[in-house]
This record gives sequence, C-alpha cells and structure tokens, in this order.
Amino acid sequence: MITVLGSSGFIGSNLVSYLSANGMEYFAPAKDHPFKKNQHLGHVVYCIGLTADFRKRPFDTVKAHVCKLMEILENAEYDSFLYLSSTRVYNNAAEGIETADLKVNPLEFSDLYNISKLMGEAVCLSIPDKKVRIARLSNVIGNDFSSENFLFSLIKEAVDDKKIVLRLPLDQVKDYISIDDVIQLILLVSRKGAERIYNFASGIPISNREILDKIKGSTHCGIEVEQHQNSLKFPVISTRRITDEFLFEPTNVLDGIETLINNYKQLQ
Repeated sequence: MITVLGSSGFIGSNLVSYLSANGMEYFAPAKDHPFKKNQHLGHVVYCIGLTADFRKRPFDTVKAHVCKLMEILENAEYDSFLYLSSTRVYNNAAEGIETADLKVNPLEFSDLYNISKLMGEAVCLSIPDKKVRIARLSNVIGNDFSSENFLFSLIKEAVDDKKIVLRLPLDQVKDYISIDDVIQLILLVSRKGAERIYNFASGIPISNREILDKIKGSTHCGIEVEQHQNSLKFPVISTRRITDEFLFEPTNVLDGIETLINNYKQLQ
C-alpha cells in the first residue's frame, strides 16, 4: 500500500490519480485525519508543502515542511518514507549534487522556504533507516493552473491578457521536470532507492527566453521585459543518481508547453 500525504496538492493529486487508474492500493488521508499510534502506512510519500505562497504564510510553511512531518515520523510505522523537498535548496550552492554544501541565511526572508525544507530533510536523515529518503524536486510541470508558479503565470498572462510582462532576466535558467516523470520516480525511489537523497530533475537548464519563444509561438502574445529584480542563482542540477540507478530519461519539457497552453484554453 502507498500512503499519499498531501493528496489535495498538485503532486499528491496526480500521484493518487495514477495509482487509482492503475489499480494500485493507496491511502490518501484528509488533511485533518487523526492518525493512530503505530498505524501502519505502507510506503509513505510526503507531498505536504507550500510553494509560491510561502512568503504570505510563513507559519503554515514551517508546519507543513517540519511539524506535520515530525508528527508522522514519530508515531507511524511504514515500509518506506519519501519526503518531497526541493532543488531550490541549491540556491547559491557551488554544485547541484545531493552531497553539496548548502547555504541559507535567516536574515533573508526568502530563505525561510529553504530553511524549512532543510529542517525537514534533517529530521528524516536523523532516523538511522535507509528506507527514509528525500527527493529534491525541480520545477514540476503539468496542468496546475491554480498555481502562481512562474511558467503557469506566464501561460495565463499570454492567453488571458495577450501579453506577458517579464520581470526576470531573459537569460535566467531553471531546471524543469514533467509531472509524469516525477510520478514514475516517486514509485521507483520509494520502493527501491539505494541512496537517501535524490534529485528529481531533468538536468537540462532552460532559459526564460526559450520559454517565452515557445509561448509566443503558440499564442502570438506580446512580450514586455521590465527592469528585472535580482534572480536566484542555481547550479546545474545533477541527475546522475536517478540516471545511473533507474536509467532515467527526462521528457522534453519545452515540447509540452503547447499542450499546456491548449489545456488552459479549454478551461476558459
């Protein structure tokens, strides 16, 4: 059995849909589900977390990334436990590998997200059990148009306003991975992973310019680039572990942008 914690979120809901469609046994408890002491949860996937709205909800962010996690780990029994973290923790790191030294600064409010995720990771790693693992996810792409995340915001602007106003550098790059790839990696790593930390990423940096070119080609929207704010700096995210262990080959995210645009148009 697979227990999906955070099944109402983007990743959790997609995981549940996949499990249901493939006739796989799962348990997707509600947010306020009262867990019993020593309740056996099978293979646990911890999808609870906040993303774009963490700045508006700092206390909820810490509760989601750390407090609820501790409650489950302290009380539940499980066959394996996979905590979903983020490659955002590599901001300002020299390398995007799982063993890299990571830097955070509590004086920087935007670092609250990284600090809380790393605290969650530290709690997991404090347990001397190799079946408690961490997956650091890069920017996950799929039909998540309720999100305020970067790519979805651009698509909504292009379709709704016929114009995109970019407030970030055109040459800024990020790593993106498809939700379908993430689901497959979750199932593989949660049951068979030999390591304790994995990057879930494509390993292919994509620039804002490349994304805008794809969106403009499909929507013919206007593009305006404003004086940009300082952007986060990320190294290339290493995918060596998932490639060597699971022969992972990422889906081409740029090729899927037109499909996302068409899917959003159908919602109008």
